[in-house]
Amino acid sequence: MLIRFFLFFLLSSFSLGNGQRYKIQARAIKIDPMAKSYPEIGFVLKNSSGQPQDFQIASVDTRVPTRGRLAIWLMAPNQNLFDRLNSYGIHAIQVHYARQWFSKCCQQRPVSEDCRGNIRLEAATGEDHSDEVDIKVRDSIKGRALNFVKYLEKENPEGKWGQFLNPNRDGIIWEKVILTGASHGSTTASRLAKHTKVARVVALCGPRDQYQSWQALPSKTPENRFFGFSHTKDMGWTDFHYQRSWEMLGLHKFGPIIDVEKYEPPYSNTRRLVTNFNVENDANRAHSSVTPGNRSFKDRDGKLIHDPVWEYLYTHPVENIGQATPSTKAFKKIKPQKVK
Repeated sequence: MLIRFFLFFLLSSFSLGNGQRYKIQARAIKIDPMAKSYPEIGFVLKNSSGQPQDFQIASVDTRVPTRGRLAIWLMAPNQNLFDRLNSYGIHAIQVHYARQWFSKCCQQRPVSEDCRGNIRLEAATGEDHSDEVDIKVRDSIKGRALNFVKYLEKENPEGKWGQFLNPNRDGIIWEKVILTGASHGSTTASRLAKHTKVARVVALCGPRDQYQSWQALPSKTPENRFFGFSHTKDMGWTDFHYQRSWEMLGLHKFGPIIDVEKYEPPYSNTRRLVTNFNVENDANRAHSSVTPGNRSFKDRDGKLIHDPVWEYLYTHPVENIGQATPSTKAFKKIKPQKVK
């Protein structure tokens, strides 16, 4: 049954009038036979039972005029999100990247202020930024994204994936990329965007990386291109981690924190959006509720109420900015770690 599902997903396309919606799935090891596992940090092609862990997905809707943007999603596959991205005219891929290291590395107490940020950057680029991991370029986010897009250019020519490759076909045109993720993925997306200039960053329930300093580093991606959306019952919010990262990234320069239940698009052109809908004080539901899915805010008919929010986050013109607000020094509310 599982194999039949994967075959269906790999070959599926949906046609309505001119163009189609294409959904493609392929393993990283199929795309690049030299891809490898890193069991010491939990980044593996197969788990201990032999089940593949490296499936990557892509989708595009050729019925919709393209915006010339490629969203790279960092977290588990989310077809609800990809359907929306495609409806906006955005190509979308999800890549298998190193993220299980979080509970294995940087365990010192206190942890240095650059440890997690350095590992994230090495996981993203394959460059030597950390002494705790050794991730090759081809197994980084950049490497696997490049190989996946090259694969898609051949396997799905209707999708015109080649528009995201440079003329030599040896690199992605990163200024056409929207880096996006949830939780750990939103934090890694933001870290990579500090290092590499991209079209936009959309951070759902994040970024955080408490106690780390990379958020305040000079940024290759202009500050007005970062967007965040979180729930106020999420522990990352109640503990001031998201507010801290948003201010260190400079997002307060482009508008206030806006409750999306009290305003309509374009939300004062801000970069900082929150929701406070009733999750019955369930922090886990709050955490995942800002990504399209079963835990999202719905009306009586089951329609997701935050659809205008997601469209804003991924399509709002980055040059349209809100009025600057003073820093609240939220990062000073974080209590320093104690040595155990």
